[in-house]
Amino acid sequence: MFAPVLRLYNTLTRSKEKFRPIDPNLVRMYVCGPTVYDYAHIGNARPVIVFDLLYRLLRQIYGVGHVKYVRNITDVDDKINARAAERGVDIRSLTEQTNAIFQADVAALNCLPPDVQPRATEHIAQMIVIIQSLIDKSHAYAADGHVLFSVPSMADYGRLSRRPLDEMIAGARVDVAPYKKGDMDFVLWKPSAPHEPGWDSPWGRGRPGWHIECSAMSWEHLGETFDIHGGGIDLVFPHHENEIAQSRCAFGHDVMANVWMHNGFLQVEGEKMSKSLGNFITIHELLHQDKFGGRKWSGPILRFAMLRTHYRQPIDWTLKGLEEAEANLRNWHDRDVVNAREGAEVPANILAALCEDLNTPEAISLIHALRKAGKAAELKSVLIFMGLYAPELFAKASSGDAQADMSGEEQAQIEAVIAERLAARAAKNWAESDRLRDHLLAMGIVLKDNKDGTTTWERRR
Repeated sequence: MFAPVLRLYNTLTRSKEKFRPIDPNLVRMYVCGPTVYDYAHIGNARPVIVFDLLYRLLRQIYGVGHVKYVRNITDVDDKINARAAERGVDIRSLTEQTNAIFQADVAALNCLPPDVQPRATEHIAQMIVIIQSLIDKSHAYAADGHVLFSVPSMADYGRLSRRPLDEMIAGARVDVAPYKKGDMDFVLWKPSAPHEPGWDSPWGRGRPGWHIECSAMSWEHLGETFDIHGGGIDLVFPHHENEIAQSRCAFGHDVMANVWMHNGFLQVEGEKMSKSLGNFITIHELLHQDKFGGRKWSGPILRFAMLRTHYRQPIDWTLKGLEEAEANLRNWHDRDVVNAREGAEVPANILAALCEDLNTPEAISLIHALRKAGKAAELKSVLIFMGLYAPELFAKASSGDAQADMSGEEQAQIEAVIAERLAARAAKNWAESDRLRDHLLAMGIVLKDNKDGTTTWERRR
């Protein structure tokens, strides 16, 4: 029986380590979720997909019901206030609508819902408790209606990002304010104007800073320390660094989470994604509009395109990559796989690849090997496990429809190759059958092997 050994790269130690949960009966993971003021862009989809795969893997290893996955919703933030004012809408209406769209979009990516999705606005009391504890322990101070964390009070501040002080100051975009004692000190609580969301506190009516929200929500749902904290590489500093400072100093532990995992950056067609370049793409647009490549893309294609690159590496989001992802998924969803029995075990070598710091490129190469070996039941189980099984999305058009805009000569050439392939299959020459299928696929022709022994085809759109 396969006994998987999970090894994960820990940003905190800059090394790959054997994963040892605090409690094997309940593995606890927290991932930073969306700030719900606008559509999530495709870069935001990467951590959602990456940590969904890790969640699936942890459930496979430790058992369903023995993993607790928390992904928060930030529903109080200055960006939310500004967008609501810009649109002239109620803040709650904005956050509810935006969150509903986000949930629908990530569900379309075949992501499992986290066990808990806490909202920041429902955890103000916990934030106040942590802030008061920091003040009591001389790690924070109140000034001019604000409460700030005193960075010099923590001897090893910066351990996660390992940046020199001048870089940290620049990266934090430090606000100059007369009430601050130190340049690096950051806001835990700030006063609210009458038109802004606010809650009563010992320091007056106000609202929380961004970083304290995640410290409070992770504490409430996972405890003072937990196993894994994840997010994008852009969150290492200042957000995750400040989360660590708050939680460690409030609770008196050496760590907040034992393992810190971060996915790499995403660019589009070789350029940094930005609205000024016109290449800013949201998940919603890819799913529902003809903006990228002149067509809509299904969630499993987007998911697979994302997983083809190792999660810690930068990814270049390209039209070619999406087309290749679609071709592979079509190839894998053949008649034998769709009709195969369910419940086969995920092959040990694929689990082993994923256990090696989510090595999805290696896992995908092994999936290709499964396909070539004709192991349909195992392939089906892998696709289900990885959230890539979606046969309803790859229904083929009839040969008659595909032939409508082709010459008789082109049709005859395709039918001749199909006849060769049928002969190879009859002779159980699977290597030749696969070669001929791949030859047609390279021409943009996708085959469907039917239950009655015939093969139909379509031109890939």
